[in-house]
Amino acid sequence: MTAGEPDGTYPDEPVTVSDRRRIDPETGEVRDAAGAGPGPAEAEPAADQREGQSADAEPEAEVDQVDARIAELTTDLQRERAQFANFRRRAAEEKQGSVAYGKQVLIEKLLPILDDLDRAREHGDLEDGPMRSMADKLVAALSGEGLTRFGEPGDVFDPDLHEAVQHDGEGAEPVIGAVYRTGYRLGEKVIRHAMVTVTDPVAAPSDAAEQTGAQ
Repeated sequence: MTAGEPDGTYPDEPVTVSDRRRIDPETGEVRDAAGAGPGPAEAEPAADQREGQSADAEPEAEVDQVDARIAELTTDLQRERAQFANFRRRAAEEKQGSVAYGKQVLIEKLLPILDDLDRAREHGDLEDGPMRSMADKLVAALSGEGLTRFGEPGDVFDPDLHEAVQHDGEGAEPVIGAVYRTGYRLGEKVIRHAMVTVTDPVAAPSDAAEQTGAQ
């Protein structure tokens, strides 16, 4: 080894240089593909293809994420709409119940007045005059709100509607004898039972004749 030469070099060792250019710089001819390495033109399409695949995969992933988010938000919206619809329905039912309860309380306070009017009518005090007009208007107004009366002499006795204070008969199908207090319904709801006496039904004329003939 001579002075000035770098360590690890051997002057007698041959140096091999591989020229992988596809075009011979001396002759200008195209070399065989086996002897030349891939040129820049051949290497670039592979890189472009990988970049294109990566670029196509990213938008598809983003689209999937957007679709999943839209589906999630749609489900949340449908759930909120259903809850709001249920809330509105419950609020409407509670409002109707409050109105019906307030109406019932007011009408129950007016029932004693109707009882007084019934007694006055039985005594002939409502045959004419302004008192009759006032009574008719009050009854018409309450009837318009759904108030109906029940419990008349001769009606079939119903323990769900009538409160019996006296039993005068022993028959299997008792009827109302006398009415001490009229019963009232508000719509389909009974707000006061009728207070009545119970007796046997009146026999028909033919039945009475048969009984007299039998005796």
